[in-house]
Amino acid sequence: MRNGHAYRHGGACLIEPILRIPVTVTIASEFRYEQPLIDERTLVLIISQSGETIDTLAALRLAHDYGSKTLAIVNVKGSTIARESDYVLYTHAGPEIAVASTKAYSVQLAALYMIGCRMALVRGKFTENQAMDFLADLLDVIPAMETMIAQEEKIKAVVSHIIPKPDAFFIGRGLDYAFSLEGALKLKEISYIHAEAYAAGELKHGTIALISDQVPVIAIATQEHVFAKTISNIREVKARGAFVILLTKESSVVDENLADILIRIPDMDDHFTVFPIAVVLQLIAYYASLGKDLDVDQPRNLAKSVTVE
Repeated sequence: MRNGHAYRHGGACLIEPILRIPVTVTIASEFRYEQPLIDERTLVLIISQSGETIDTLAALRLAHDYGSKTLAIVNVKGSTIARESDYVLYTHAGPEIAVASTKAYSVQLAALYMIGCRMALVRGKFTENQAMDFLADLLDVIPAMETMIAQEEKIKAVVSHIIPKPDAFFIGRGLDYAFSLEGALKLKEISYIHAEAYAAGELKHGTIALISDQVPVIAIATQEHVFAKTISNIREVKARGAFVILLTKESSVVDENLADILIRIPDMDDHFTVFPIAVVLQLIAYYASLGKDLDVDQPRNLAKSVTVE
């Protein structure tokens, strides 16, 4: 669990299909009030950058009350959550200055990927060769992320189409939707632009009413099994006047009129596209904040460690 929303879908979408076991992902602030179905046979993963977030700590203590074992994914050594958890996996991201953490997000994801891989190997869902291939693919995200950092100036130019607008929308399907949640959160946190993420397949159920002329829509289409469907959804928002910024793979074939701006990431397995996509979305939020002359590191009304519920 995490005191945020990107992992509500991202963590479960990755681990559940590999392990073929139910994985419930819950916001920490809600966990205590949902009468969780956990017991001594349940492993509860606690995800926190600071290791001091009060509602995440309360969730950990409740898990212990139910007899569950806890595994903390934490950045800060010696933090309360690290001390009280049964097991700890430190992310070693280094000191986080900004309230809107960026590198902590990437290493938390990497930690979840490694945990998922190890669990799959132990449970016989992966052979040793499959596990090695999985970890090799994980290491390949490093040059992919560097490739996107090298496109910094192009991404910076994209922001000029977002800053003047009061709203921005992110859309995607499956894992792309999970990435969209993080992108919208970062943009609203540090640029104060109202940003929301929507499951692209749900647009017709009401949210497409919010799309108007030149409203920015950041569309993510990297998941092959739903690629055609996502492209269809992008056509829908484009037909209603949206200014579309499309993030997709290098080899993806798309109509040149589909998007106003096209940003391509290196080709890779669908499970791992989150890492280069995260770089793009974080840079968009970063330059939007700078473009509005705001304090990127210390957004208004936010604290680095949430110590009250």
